[in-house]
Amino acid sequence: MNLFEAVKQSVTTRQAAERYGIRVGRNGMCVCPFHNDKNPSMKVDRRFHCFGCQADGDVVDFVSRMEQTGPNEAALMLARDFSIPYEDKGPPDRSRPAPAPRKESPKQQLKRMERYCFQVLSDYYHLLRRWKRDYAPKTPEEAWHPLFVEALQKQTHVEYLLDVLLFSDLGERAALIASYGKGVRSLERRMADLAARDMSGRRTDHTRNRPAPER
Repeated sequence: MNLFEAVKQSVTTRQAAERYGIRVGRNGMCVCPFHNDKNPSMKVDRRFHCFGCQADGDVVDFVSRMEQTGPNEAALMLARDFSIPYEDKGPPDRSRPAPAPRKESPKQQLKRMERYCFQVLSDYYHLLRRWKRDYAPKTPEEAWHPLFVEALQKQTHVEYLLDVLLFSDLGERAALIASYGKGVRSLERRMADLAARDMSGRRTDHTRNRPAPER
């Protein structure tokens, strides 16, 4: 399949909307990102349709409008973010110089940073919920695990940050990204280190418990 076929068959507009920071209700309704929508007026499923501004189309149209890019750039973005394989039309023509990379506008930079911060903070939020459940003390006398303490201290604040990214105006979102951008990068590295140590521990346990081969 070519790029557009692969993307449209692999990703629904709802999946893309949720991946890029739009909160979708159980009924598939969300606040429309294409006009000043006060109440959810857009329906997202495989395609999207706004009953307010009449915006309509497929997942590529949705991302193209949201990112203010052409359809090809939107499809490439979806393929990258959802790890979708596709067939190129042919080998590149090396006799022609490669096109210069497009420079992002300030609005596109903000959108990219919003998606990045939302993804990292969302992952951290789910991690905090798991720590709060898994490391809760079993008895009143048991010492509190540091990760359980971190979950108690940070969960409410992270919920607030996610709400700002989802529902606040442009100025508040930009201020949050300016204040927390470096902290979010550090948080991403820390979560990656914790995940690597966790996987290493599992492999060690698996190796330790595996019976020795028969001679």
